[in-house]
Amino acid sequence: MRKYLRDTAQFQHVYRNGKRYEGVFITAFVIENQEPNHRLGVTASRKALGKAVHRNRAKRLLRETFRLNETSLHELAHKYDWVLNAKAAVLTQKVNAPCEELKGIIAKVERLETRDTVVKSLDV
Repeated sequence: MRKYLRDTAQFQHVYRNGKRYEGVFITAFVIENQEPNHRLGVTASRKALGKAVHRNRAKRLLRETFRLNETSLHELAHKYDWVLNAKAAVLTQKVNAPCEELKGIIAKVERLETRDTVVKSLDV
């Protein structure tokens, strides 16, 4: 079952305390949560994308991108809150390019997890 971030407070928590990952098509903010599932929040601003039809298409693309990467997400040791911000370049693409970019971001999060695990084991 997919969970979503809904409240402004939930988005603000991820923006303020999460780690930021920049890409060509998306900006991802990620923070570990204590939930049994990953949670997703998607934003598409009027300033970046323009009319509602473009914002809605961008949000659909990012939700589909997240769905297609669920197998990669299940390989992560922890569960996270994800806020994906659409950039204007996403409108020129089909789902493959943003999907590959999110896969790269997930790989960065996974590397960070393993690094933190090694550091914690050395501290003990």
